[in-house]
Amino acid sequence: MARTDRLITLIGILRDGALHRAQDLAARLDISVRTIYRDMDRLLAAGVPVQGTPGTGYRMADTIALPPLHLAPAELDVLQLGIAIVSEAADPNLRAAAQTLANKIDMALPAETIAEADAWKTALSPMADAARGLSHMTILRSAIDGRQKLRLSYRETTGQLDDRIIRPLKLESWGRAWLLTAWCETCDDFRDFRLDLIENATPLPELFTDEHGKRLADRRS
Repeated sequence: MARTDRLITLIGILRDGALHRAQDLAARLDISVRTIYRDMDRLLAAGVPVQGTPGTGYRMADTIALPPLHLAPAELDVLQLGIAIVSEAADPNLRAAAQTLANKIDMALPAETIAEADAWKTALSPMADAARGLSHMTILRSAIDGRQKLRLSYRETTGQLDDRIIRPLKLESWGRAWLLTAWCETCDDFRDFRLDLIENATPLPELFTDEHGKRLADRRS
């Protein structure tokens, strides 16, 4: 599994709010405990609100602190969204300001400085194609609110373009990685889709209702 894919998988595991031991995470992903420690450092450096230390376990924090402010995850989403939009501006001064602001936020977020932090940010955050990812926001939010199925044209990290039918459940950001959590009817399982890899999102005339095993609550259980 590629490192970026593994980090996204770790985010998905930690989202349940439970405490996860490094040994258990390593066994689940078939990697070493040392790799788990390095991955946790990368997540912290990217602004993902992970709490924990080696020997105790890790969990996702409920809030994110930017001293002297305390931001809820949704509030940080808004801030990150604004930065992503401005970073695509034609004005070089605005782009430069967006980058310096992003750096200041990174320094204020709970994070450890590691040698590979810049490589991690390039891989996952900001989005590889922020403009394309953000262009789907309105359709995705509307489909979540209206409980409407979507047809996604999605490019996997391998480069393969797939066509999927999904039930969109939740849209959120972790660090600066925007993810859509959905029940994928094509693969009959939960999936997290990176917004920057969505080529097209088309609303379908079919609505969906809660079904046991396919609800957001089931993903977190």
